[in-house]
Amino acid sequence: MESIYGYSQEDFENYLIAQGEKKFRAKQLIEWIYRHKIESFDEITNMKKDFIERLKSDFRIDRLECVRLQESSDGTKKFLFKLSDGNFIETVLMVNEYGHSVCVTTEVGCNMGCCFCASGLKKKIRNLDTSEIVLQILMVSLLADVRVSNIVVMGIGEPFDNYENVIRFVRIVNDPLGLEIGARHITISTCGLVPKIYEYADFDLQVNLAISLHAPTDEIRNQIMPINKVYNITELKKAIEYYIEKTNRRVTIEYILLQGLNDTMECANQLADYLHGLNVYVNLIPYNEVLEKPYKRSNQSDMRIFFDVLKRRKINVQLRREQGSDIDAACGQLRSKEMKKEGKW
Repeated sequence: MESIYGYSQEDFENYLIAQGEKKFRAKQLIEWIYRHKIESFDEITNMKKDFIERLKSDFRIDRLECVRLQESSDGTKKFLFKLSDGNFIETVLMVNEYGHSVCVTTEVGCNMGCCFCASGLKKKIRNLDTSEIVLQILMVSLLADVRVSNIVVMGIGEPFDNYENVIRFVRIVNDPLGLEIGARHITISTCGLVPKIYEYADFDLQVNLAISLHAPTDEIRNQIMPINKVYNITELKKAIEYYIEKTNRRVTIEYILLQGLNDTMECANQLADYLHGLNVYVNLIPYNEVLEKPYKRSNQSDMRIFFDVLKRRKINVQLRREQGSDIDAACGQLRSKEMKKEGKW
């Protein structure tokens, strides 16, 4: 029996045809699932009873168990969900002027090994399936009673390491009969899986791309991001150039500022050199310190100098507004605490 949240409209059409049903029922199903948010197939009123019984035998309407919720003074909410196999994932709701954004997780753990990141404190156990990613959006919407308008795929795990399920997730949440989240309101972040960036450039929906760069040179990036030893910054830049040329879309560059490592004026100029001529937008991020990691947050004056150098060099840049800094802000921290509590660490 499969989760109904792993099926797109096209998947339902194929299922219906195989069952000898009219494929227009797929649109009705999508509306019942995501507009009416049914908890039982018996709530469906415009389908025959025998077909509803067939749905019951083939699909389940499941939920994620919320085992902990942290709420920040700025309205940010961090949800710790327990999956059916007992694993934990985190999902974050952020309140912005333009609406409610949700940051979703795509894997249980992470194999990328970025040295500053709490997500990789435990190695990857498995990919999330499509339904488990979709359910994060649905559960946040239900529990917080909000309309989700934006999605960032930047939670625990490397999204492009779970590429097929993430792309299926995008198609489902983008469906105008369902959650109706516009492609341009969805951003997927990668630490630099170059072959998947090329593949993503050919994706037929105009979903945004963010690159977790965090260093302007191979020397520094090799220290903190093992992926750079597989795909260095020259290869990464070529992939970014291809994506921009193919899609005509701007790329967001994520750059966490780490004290004394990548936050110097020299680093700022090196970053400006690297990004020169690219249609990019730099998001400078104050570091949320992780107990198990040695890295420290840059001080305010160094962050401001770094920002000013990029501005003078004509790089589009912002210093990201902090959200959820008074809770377990770093991605993966809440999960690791719960695992230690349950003796799974």
